[in-house]
Amino acid sequence: QVQLVESGGGLVQAGNSLRLSCATSGRTFSRYAMGWFRQAPGKEREFVAAFTWSTGRTYYADSVKGRFTISRDNAKNAVYLQMNSLKPEDTAVYYCAARGPRGGITNTRDYDFWGQGTQVTVSS
Repeated sequence: QVQLVESGGGLVQAGNSLRLSCATSGRTFSRYAMGWFRQAPGKEREFVAAFTWSTGRTYYADSVKGRFTISRDNAKNAVYLQMNSLKPEDTAVYYCAARGPRGGITNTRDYDFWGQGTQVTVSS
């Protein structure tokens, strides 16, 4: 099975940066695409960023485009989310997700495996 473990969350002031990490393990068949989602209190879990392992193509939500960057380290089987210019509205629990060879990118239902989440809080 695929296991995903997020880390790197914390409390930062607006305008500062955080780097989230997702340690991955398990069969690569279930890791054709990797994504980051976030969920704020009282809101639905929303798409943040994603990429496909085979092509390296990246995808970003409009709300984070230009501020967040998703990246990977193939040797470490790790996925990262560099978050710059953080805003209070970025406050949420951030989740790492993975899916197999078929599916979309931006919907939570596209993904088969999820990490436990890491809290990001941005103060004004």
